[in-house]
Amino acid sequence: MSENYATMHEIIVAARNNSSRSVWNYVTGAAETETTLRRNRHCLDCHALRPRILRDVREIDTSRTFMGHKLRIPCLLAPIGSLQTITPEGGIAVAKAAAEFGTVNLVSTVTEPTLEEIAQATSHPKIFQIYIRGDEAWVDALIDRARDSGYAAICLTVDSAYYGRRERQLITGWRPPSIQRYGENARALQAGLTWEWMDRMRERGGLPFILKGVQTAEDAELAIQHGVDTIYVSNHGGRQLDHGDGTLEILKEVVEVAKGKAEIVVDGGIVRGTDVLKALAVGADVVALGRYQAWALAAGGQATLVRALEIMEAEIKNAMGLTGISSLDELDPSYVKEARAVNQAHELSAFPFLPEEIRGPQ
Repeated sequence: MSENYATMHEIIVAARNNSSRSVWNYVTGAAETETTLRRNRHCLDCHALRPRILRDVREIDTSRTFMGHKLRIPCLLAPIGSLQTITPEGGIAVAKAAAEFGTVNLVSTVTEPTLEEIAQATSHPKIFQIYIRGDEAWVDALIDRARDSGYAAICLTVDSAYYGRRERQLITGWRPPSIQRYGENARALQAGLTWEWMDRMRERGGLPFILKGVQTAEDAELAIQHGVDTIYVSNHGGRQLDHGDGTLEILKEVVEVAKGKAEIVVDGGIVRGTDVLKALAVGADVVALGRYQAWALAAGGQATLVRALEIMEAEIKNAMGLTGISSLDELDPSYVKEARAVNQAHELSAFPFLPEEIRGPQ
């Protein structure tokens, strides 16, 4: 039973055993040389925590408020396309897990079942994430459907003008259902996305607006000028542009221009409680979990995702206590410093006790 999992190592083993090679590559792989993926992890490994001592940490509060919603831990569930290939319930499994645990999930345009079915599955706050797969009228109708279904915010992903060359998928010839459904030509409309079109979408929705895929201070500043409520720092887990920088380094420059002007989310290689503390110390308000979420779903659907979030909560609480803080609001840049990484970074390097046949030669 999933409640017996003590660590993410065990969940990842179950996920690999339950997944076909194609789905495992889709979840775990990235673009071309997978350099961006490794840099995400490497950036986290190259920062050390600076613990403070002789502080009363008997009572620890791991919660955080994001866009007015109380989160049990400062972790959102990132949008993932084609969830139905990972777990039979697809997006409903994520919604139910988020509601049961006490967090917010982002629902992808390109997952199943429909946005209405996912919305109706639970009453907790959800955010709808948009990919452009049609013309302006198509997008308008999609936004209207999300607003009418009760979504709490709109998230526009802007790092996907072209589909990343994910060579693990190319080698096996596997194409995600989203590409099969919409076709390659539909993505050309995403390549035409502009700030002006984004402004139109934000006004159409009349909801809090998140821009996902911000990777420079310059674009963070433009996003604020265009009235974006939340800046989501992401390089798509290394699945789009190869040889980009790690998101923790990107976060630093975004924080310089956006802190206090917009809420800030970051994802990319965050799979440990200590990773969460580092990101919040640098200046993120919350983090988002992508692969971490997918591994849990592959291992056992909703129940195992809830258990994975419980493991993350335990790690965050333990790290907070040992760092000498009782509230996440105490975190600031003084709690982290640059340090030398001790391991070679890769997609599973945060889990050194995996069997070699899963971890692979590194």
